[in-house]
Amino acid sequence: MLGGGGLVAANVYASATEDGGAEPARTLSSPAGTIDCPDVGSRLTAVPDGAKEDVAKELALLDQQIAEAYQRLQESAQAIQQDAGFADSAIMNPLKDKRTATIERIAIAVDRQGERPEGLESLAPCTLRAADSGDGDQANAGQDQGSGNEAGEEGADQGNEQPGSGGQPGNGGQAGNGPVAADFADITAVQPNVPSPALQKEASRGTFATSCGVNENGLFNSDNVIVAPGVSNGAHHFHDYVGNQANDAFASDEDLANAETTCVDQGDKSTYYWPVIRLQNGNQEQDANSPGGGVEGNAGEIVTPKEVTLTFVGNPRSKVTEMPRLLRIITGDAKAFVNGTANANASWSCTGFEDRQLKDKYPLCPQGSDVVRTFKFQSCWDGQNIDSANHRTHVAFAAADGSCPDGFKAIPQLVQRIVYDVDAPSLQDGGRTTPLFAVDSFPEQLHKPVTDHGDFINVFAEDLMGQMVDCINEGRECGAGAGQGGDPGEEEPSQEPQPTQAPGTPPGGNEEPDPGNGNGNGEDEPTQAPTTEQPAPDPPATDEPVTEEPATDEPATKEPETEPAKDDKPTVSSTVAPKSYGTPSATKAATAPAQGGTADDEADAGSTPAQTQPAAVGDESDAGSGTEPQAVGGGLAETGTTLWPAAGGAVLLIAGFVLLMRTRRRAG
Repeated sequence: MLGGGGLVAANVYASATEDGGAEPARTLSSPAGTIDCPDVGSRLTAVPDGAKEDVAKELALLDQQIAEAYQRLQESAQAIQQDAGFADSAIMNPLKDKRTATIERIAIAVDRQGERPEGLESLAPCTLRAADSGDGDQANAGQDQGSGNEAGEEGADQGNEQPGSGGQPGNGGQAGNGPVAADFADITAVQPNVPSPALQKEASRGTFATSCGVNENGLFNSDNVIVAPGVSNGAHHFHDYVGNQANDAFASDEDLANAETTCVDQGDKSTYYWPVIRLQNGNQEQDANSPGGGVEGNAGEIVTPKEVTLTFVGNPRSKVTEMPRLLRIITGDAKAFVNGTANANASWSCTGFEDRQLKDKYPLCPQGSDVVRTFKFQSCWDGQNIDSANHRTHVAFAAADGSCPDGFKAIPQLVQRIVYDVDAPSLQDGGRTTPLFAVDSFPEQLHKPVTDHGDFINVFAEDLMGQMVDCINEGRECGAGAGQGGDPGEEEPSQEPQPTQAPGTPPGGNEEPDPGNGNGNGEDEPTQAPTTEQPAPDPPATDEPVTEEPATDEPATKEPETEPAKDDKPTVSSTVAPKSYGTPSATKAATAPAQGGTADDEADAGSTPAQTQPAAVGDESDAGSGTEPQAVGGGLAETGTTLWPAAGGAVLLIAGFVLLMRTRRRAG
């Protein structure tokens, strides 16, 4: 009887503990603030070929150092409250000394091959942004910019967007580093801010669409082959990939050229990738305990896009020329929250409202309307380089009149449109009723919407690229995805939208119009590759320009703090095999990524990594798979396994009682 009763009690207690365990995952306290470090990579505009590999690894190490310092900052919130000097002595000063040593190695690597860069050492100190300070200096600087300025609004918003302030005290997202209520705005309260493009006489008016799916086969990793080649977890956040299936940090140009592609037209092996969106719903993904995922604050259920349209459009002033093969382009800035908005190019909206774009807010969409992310890529090329040291100077946005900088040529502009079927979160209760959503980010960027960005590598077959250029210059609509898109604002929601207010959140309706000249509202991708060539609508000729350039004003930053600690070399976690996944798995063992190493592993940092190949397109193992969170359960078999201990205990208890009664009768 005692054994049976104990089993029942233990089972009930365990069940109660399990049921209550998921809730705190969404309501961790906010961090003590964030860490603002100058971006060294953006200052390196010329790196000799012989130094590029070493420089890329050292730049990735700088990101790793910031991520580790930010993690210590989160863990030390209580100590910082008790001792104001703790953050400087235990976090900021050691970080400064590590950065000083790493920056010196970058300068030495460049000096060996060419001319030593000057002034990099001044970028070593970082600033601690305290959550309770609200970055008032930046807020004031932003407000002075006036309405309609993207950079000004971002600066103004930073005054109340810090964790622990403005809207969601004590929440701060599933992993404790965002998003917060102030990161959201009601799209119905935003005024239309995307004018119809005005094309000049010689404009290239056609469009070419390619259809590459929505990453339904689940290819993810936290690498970035453009920014951090040869470095695992170089992005510190997960990416969705469509198109080329050889995407990881160790993919060579030859690997990309020989890879499979998810694109309908097999002549397009280009790689298209962007940070995943996650629901802050307490569920755990395959990367929940891994670098780039939950370890670095990227937690929750990954959302597969409902729709992805990839459209190449022309220039509002002139004809376009072919992109060079293997051209790399990054649009937006993954570090815009601390870097400022000079390179920011995020655009958030809702279906039916795409004439209203948000730059630094996630949209709250009315019922029947879906969340939309739009990326418009640079459309001017320097005519020589497929990449540059800072991954930006070889391409540029066209000027307001459509002209390119001196020496640059107009190329087709990629417009990426990604649609998600996610509900507007319940901000009043911190997302408990309907979860918050956010893009993956570097941990210190706090999942801010302004950090959204997209990456592209051109691996079009040369003849298909030629067809694209002819189509665009001749004013036709072509490509396997033709007919899927339209102009912003054309699509109406499936039902009458109901306004969704963001309590305590200003609507943020004065954003700068989105750069570029064209967008698409798409339908589901076709299963075959119909190549259609229809005349594109011919807008009236005009000499009025189209603005394509993102805002370049940058919020003022505080004076950095200084002091020292010791250097570190890349650990195994930053240089070993990439975390590439095929379909997401509900079990940790199935696709467990490489875990981080320690300082003892430094000697192995230069060794050749073992590469993990993603699942092949069409693999039967992918059938019916989706993004299945680890925490999902509740089937009949699972319920039975949790009830067996209690049932066994009950049988023992009853048997003991019957035996006791019979013994008493015989004794009587």
